Amino acid sequence: MDADCAHSRIHELDAVRGVALCGILVVDIRQLTDMRATVEPGVVDPMRHLLCVLFEGRFFPIFSFLFGLSFSLFLDRAAQCTDRPRLVLARRLIALGVLGLIHQVFQPGEALLPYAIVGLVILLPAAVLPRWVLLLAGLVGAIGVPVALGGGLGLVPGLFLLGAAAERFGLADDLRNRGWQVVVVFALAAPAAVAAGMWEYRIPYAELWTGSVAPVAGLLGALAYFTGVLLLLRTETGEVFAEVLEPMGRMALTNYLAATPLILTAEPWLRLSDSNRYDTVLGLAAAIIAVQALWSYHWLRWFRYGPVEWVWRCVTWWQLVPNRLTRQERQKLTVAYEPGR
Repeated sequence: MDADCAHSRIHELDAVRGVALCGILVVDIRQLTDMRATVEPGVVDPMRHLLCVLFEGRFFPIFSFLFGLSFSLFLDRAAQCTDRPRLVLARRLIALGVLGLIHQVFQPGEALLPYAIVGLVILLPAAVLPRWVLLLAGLVGAIGVPVALGGGLGLVPGLFLLGAAAERFGLADDLRNRGWQVVVVFALAAPAAVAAGMWEYRIPYAELWTGSVAPVAGLLGALAYFTGVLLLLRTETGEVFAEVLEPMGRMALTNYLAATPLILTAEPWLRLSDSNRYDTVLGLAAAIIAVQALWSYHWLRWFRYGPVEWVWRCVTWWQLVPNRLTRQERQKLTVAYEPGR
């Protein structure tokens, strides 16, 4: 594979992907350890309910949207490097499905296998559609599905299409110049997300899964988180966070898969199963995030891609792809991280 075919990174979106990874981790810990939702029959744990409003359904949509956007970016790049870009993308999705199938054994309900299936069945064929059709179909899927059917994996097709449409409209290439648009969306989404979250919190826990309140509140929360992080990254404080979050986002696949054995290893010691120790959930999430942040940062000082990302890329292009950074590349990276730059 020609070096020019390597996918150029969009640093802000990598950082947002890192944030989404952290948010999903909190939900995954609860699901993997099968914790209780109630403190007594019919009485939901208030901490559990609060975490539901803050995390559940908020970060999965961001991850799905960015997957669709990255898919479209990769397809464009592949079209410049091969005469059969759709074969390359199909192989990429099949490889992701195999990873997901293996991961399902340890984390039932994980996202990679559904991502691969939806990508092959919907996203890849839809790539030939005009961008306005992609946008309309994405809006119908992302808004109509939660209102009519609820959230969860049913949101994936619409969010994939929305992400692909966003790339076709130039969002990825012109993100830095869209500051005022991000501000407007955040100004509208943030109060709406707060109002929807308060509404969701007041609904009895048992009724959350039978209506459209939770998925709609989740989408509004996702939009507020997404645009809020983009605005934060434009500040001096945000630059500090970006140094931590961006490497995690670049290695999102590796970190997502690695979190499962870390959670399962910690469970016998923490004994979260059938408990209400949600403060421990936050502590475990913080510990895993710290480990993955350090691991990602130091790994990417020596390599272009995370270990799983590298294997995935090799299968995608069906050849060994150079991964280790040259001495000159490492020197440039060191200069880029010098204080004041």
